[in-house]
Amino acid sequence: MSNKTGEIDPIQKELAGRVREVGNHAIWSLSSCKPGFGVDQLRDDITETYWQSDGQLPHLVNIQFKRKTTICDICIYTDYKLDESYTPSRISIRAGTNFNDLQEIEVMDLNEPSGWVIIPIKDINDRPIRTFMIQIAVISNHQNGRDTHMRQINVYSPTQDIFGPPASYIAASKDFNNNTLSKINKKIMEYIKNAAKISFRYKRELYENSERDK
Repeated sequence: MSNKTGEIDPIQKELAGRVREVGNHAIWSLSSCKPGFGVDQLRDDITETYWQSDGQLPHLVNIQFKRKTTICDICIYTDYKLDESYTPSRISIRAGTNFNDLQEIEVMDLNEPSGWVIIPIKDINDRPIRTFMIQIAVISNHQNGRDTHMRQINVYSPTQDIFGPPASYIAASKDFNNNTLSKINKKIMEYIKNAAKISFRYKRELYENSERDK
């Protein structure tokens, strides 16, 4: 269980080149939302806007990637000073292939947080996880509040994937390189043949001209 909170701006890590934000590569959905306070507000890079749930706990944010993605940090912006009882007090992070096999990998307790909450995402070997889906579940709010506010959520992947590129990518790269080399070699051979023809024609013209001058 973690409780790491504070005024840490994850964009600083991104600018330093250590991580990249990959949320735009995912499909986002919510268990509920008040009209005008949904995914768009959660992902607009503006901390003055927010998602507001509209239902019973737990409140869920579902993040589904089209392909397996390495995730090292989830960063959530909250502001207890503004949101009070709407501020999450306990968050659960689940990961899996889809909704049917999600497993809890982290639980975080929050104490009146104001700013970015950094949640490291690691496997049992202390390495970033690779997953198709992340689910963020608000288990409880401060002051026993029913609905919740989250102002921003960013999902980060390390810029250098410690697992290396997927096999499909490597195979595709090899096929691309082989095809490219084949095309280049073909063009080189055509160029050599054409150059040889031009050279032979030029030499023949020189010979014929020299014979006429005799």
